[in-house]
Amino acid sequence: MAKIFCIANQKGGVGKTTTTVNLAAGLAKVGQRVLLVDLDPQGNATMGSGIDKRNLELSVYDVLLESASIKEAAVKADKCGYDVLSANRELAGAEVELVDLEHRDQRLKMALAAVDADYDFVLIDCPPSLSMLTLNGLCSAHGVIVPMQCEYFALEGLTDLVNTIKQVHANLNKDLKIIGLLRVMFDPRITLQLQVSEQLKAHFGDKVFDAVIPRNVRLAEAPSYGLPGVVFDPSAKGSQAYVEFARELVQRAPTL
Repeated sequence: MAKIFCIANQKGGVGKTTTTVNLAAGLAKVGQRVLLVDLDPQGNATMGSGIDKRNLELSVYDVLLESASIKEAAVKADKCGYDVLSANRELAGAEVELVDLEHRDQRLKMALAAVDADYDFVLIDCPPSLSMLTLNGLCSAHGVIVPMQCEYFALEGLTDLVNTIKQVHANLNKDLKIIGLLRVMFDPRITLQLQVSEQLKAHFGDKVFDAVIPRNVRLAEAPSYGLPGVVFDPSAKGSQAYVEFARELVQRAPTL
């Protein structure tokens, strides 16, 4: 049975897509079968996996509107080692089209049920806003992985996200919970980041992953080559940190 995780944070610019593609590549590297679902109309996770969003025959849009299955729409990201259910600008229109449909927040969940045995992990890259697309992701998932910078405003965004998860848990998906917080773009030379990191550990305990992703130029460069950092430069500190994170997630998975 696949473990389905949303990578979500209602604050923009915290490395959600970077985390999604690099975690997918890291999991593939340690022998896991992975499906990446791009739920963001910008299609950054699609492009960051080496897939041209302008030339898609089928996408997550078709899956949500039930005109295609995931088996038909998913494509192999050959260099990365995982499958991608891609997104492009069409997906923005799905928001409007889903409003009048039955089970509009359960469309992705129903589609994923058909490929449950084909993957070990399904990672869903959510847009930063709380939209019908994000809701489809949250209703499908067993839990949420929250990438966050150790900065003051990040703590405020985390409060909003925790409240959202509580609402979805109460009303739509009883399985949903926070799997863990991943500290990203971390620079131990900055005192504030160390303080916020300690606050997180004090408040959330073992919900804070041991793995820490450092601020890393090679991770930032990788998307322009259409690759996750883990594939683009496996020796970079950021890439190695994501592979360590993948190993940690595999170890924790049986108890999640």
